[in-house]
Amino acid sequence: MDRLRNTRLPDLPLHHLEVPLPHLLPFAIGTFDTIGPLSRAAFPHRHTFYEIVYVTGGSGAHVLDLVRRPVEPPQLCVITPGQVHHWAEADGLTGHVVLFNEDFLLPHADDAAALRILAGRPGHPAGDQAAPIAALLADMGGEYRDLRSGYQNVLRACLHILIARASRTLDRTGAPPEAPAPARDRAAELAAAFGRLLCEPGGAHRPVGWYARELGLSAGHFQTLVRRATGRPPGSLIRQQQTLEAKRLLSGTDMTVRRIANLAGFADAAYFCRFFRRETGMSPGEFRNWACRNHHDPRIESIAAHPDGP
Repeated sequence: MDRLRNTRLPDLPLHHLEVPLPHLLPFAIGTFDTIGPLSRAAFPHRHTFYEIVYVTGGSGAHVLDLVRRPVEPPQLCVITPGQVHHWAEADGLTGHVVLFNEDFLLPHADDAAALRILAGRPGHPAGDQAAPIAALLADMGGEYRDLRSGYQNVLRACLHILIARASRTLDRTGAPPEAPAPARDRAAELAAAFGRLLCEPGGAHRPVGWYARELGLSAGHFQTLVRRATGRPPGSLIRQQQTLEAKRLLSGTDMTVRRIANLAGFADAAYFCRFFRRETGMSPGEFRNWACRNHHDPRIESIAAHPDGP
């Protein structure tokens, strides 16, 4: 059965974080059951918020930006705003789900960069961090339920520790041990802000000059700082994001190529087709047919996977 074809939709749903009373925080924590059925969504979708999933049981696979990883508990999965993901053939998933907006990360600016690095893998083993992570999540769940004095500060502090422990799990999976701690200089901060804007829905529509103005820099200075931090000019990163967005829509929806071209930032569908072939070696139609026969595109590259990128 062509399971990936069966998950294609007219459009990609965009989920927002809606937290009920009494919390009203840009944060929620629970199990797959308490968070609700969308935590196990089998259709491609994306979020406006971050999600950390700690899978303790079950089977199937997690598909994140066309990369498929079997569920092998205990396992961490991190999804950042704008990424497209779903659970494929999932059965009996158990574990903790942590949801939060960018606002909840403000006390620890480096955590956003660490999360983008973690999101470069659709799932990886917890290793020797399994027990500490499980204990930390249990403590966070208790704080969230009990609403004791200062619980918001405790949750923010615990989230910071959770991200640090999650980053340690990459030490045995090929990532540089110090990757989640980018240099605190102007170029790195600027590149991180550029990356967040670029990954927003519709972010790849904007020209380089728009980003420079938004970040309060001249175009030349912006170009210099981004290249210093990432090794690549901002135009190259914009094209990479446009290609990724087109791949997401081609594989996850039934939208026409013309519509996808528009959503990826191209006014002319013919130019988009030439651009896509130049970037991928395939036409949009060839890629869609290929993606429907395969679970993921092994050639896909996301700027979230680059330790030194935005």
